[in-house]
Amino acid sequence: METPVFEEFDPASDCDCPGCVHRRRTSPSSSSPGHARFGGHPAAHRTLVVAAATAAAIGAGHGVPALAAPQTPARPSIPAGDEPETPQGGKAPLHGPGGKPAQPTGVLGTPVTTRAEIIRRAREWVAARVPYSMSAFWSDGYRQDCSGFVSMAWHLPGNEWTGTLDQYGTRISKEELQPGDILLFHNPEDPRKGSHVVIFGGWTDYTHSYYIAYEETRPTARRQATPYAYWTHADSYVAYRYKGLVAGTGAQEPVGAAGRGDTPGAGPGARETPYPGRSFFGPGADNPYVTQLGRLLVARGAARFYTSGPGPRWSDADRRATRAFQQAQGWRDADADGMPGPRTWWLLVTGKGRDVAATVGPFPAAPSSPAGAPAFPGRGMFRPGAHNTYVTQLGRQLVQKGFGRYYAKGPGPRWGEADRRAVEAFQRAQGWRGGAADGYPGPETWRRLFS
Repeated sequence: METPVFEEFDPASDCDCPGCVHRRRTSPSSSSPGHARFGGHPAAHRTLVVAAATAAAIGAGHGVPALAAPQTPARPSIPAGDEPETPQGGKAPLHGPGGKPAQPTGVLGTPVTTRAEIIRRAREWVAARVPYSMSAFWSDGYRQDCSGFVSMAWHLPGNEWTGTLDQYGTRISKEELQPGDILLFHNPEDPRKGSHVVIFGGWTDYTHSYYIAYEETRPTARRQATPYAYWTHADSYVAYRYKGLVAGTGAQEPVGAAGRGDTPGAGPGARETPYPGRSFFGPGADNPYVTQLGRLLVARGAARFYTSGPGPRWSDADRRATRAFQQAQGWRDADADGMPGPRTWWLLVTGKGRDVAATVGPFPAAPSSPAGAPAFPGRGMFRPGAHNTYVTQLGRQLVQKGFGRYYAKGPGPRWGEADRRAVEAFQRAQGWRGGAADGYPGPETWRRLFS
């Protein structure tokens, strides 16, 4: 089974907690006095009775989206008190310009769409800071509450609510979750006020304990790291996949404009796997699209760039192989930057264009580590309970690189919290955040550490 994708993280901030998210999306002039008093974390605003205790707890610090260690079951630094109340309206037609409900088309009477389109629409509301309301409708005709938000992202013909959204989806397991799916809780005791639904945006790390949730809440639509399945009633949230989901949408072939290789343009249609977007590729990316890209590149003559894999975590091997394929098409400079754009992706998934071996001379394979250091042994060597020589070598290299302050003694062959914290510090020094800086070395961490 494919591993659900990890969504990208904003390198400008380490924290996706509600307070910091709200602070980043509002100007200094809009900050409330209470917000400043509690150090930017507004969890205590609604519970003044325990304001002092809450302020002390929140002011002590907060975590990043990725869990510090797999055995950590919760993040007390992200206050559950910030879970918003999300009363919702009932089933209703679309409103706004035109005021007419859309006509259902496509699969099973529902409009067809792709995962990329679902996330794109969700991000539009987040970027627009659509204010929460159970009675108002946004300019696109969808109600500004949690169920209206999902109706909008799924592009449904009307405004559904938590009591009807399940008929548009197929129930899936936690292991099957991928971006664009939803987590739905319909509260039979108080359906209007106790229910909630969010869009799954990707796991924050390999433990699958936290994920990126897109949701419509008070005060505005937001995107943030959320404990699985949600703050409260977690055992009652059910995962659903949209029935109208398709792998391709008949999108036009992207062709070069003004010589630019990856500029979208017009051309014949293709129904292969659609281009997921640049955010799925690059340092820190870990998702099935990276694996698919690597396999496609290997099939087109770029196998020599991979000493192992291809796998789901982006590495320099993926970049070099992509660049070689782009150069094989005659692209140069910025058009052959090693980052797959729409044109590169289309050529790979359709089998078109020229293979690497056909027009590009030999390139030296990207070593996983310099001479004298072993090749990356695999992630399983660096996990709780691991005991091997690679752990010792990793620790010694971290000390040599200036990240040894976490070791009270050693380093030694048994993996410990000191190793994890030292690796996390090294990863952060590379500018990585979120799930890309989880403290567990992958091929790219290993390569940079020994370079």
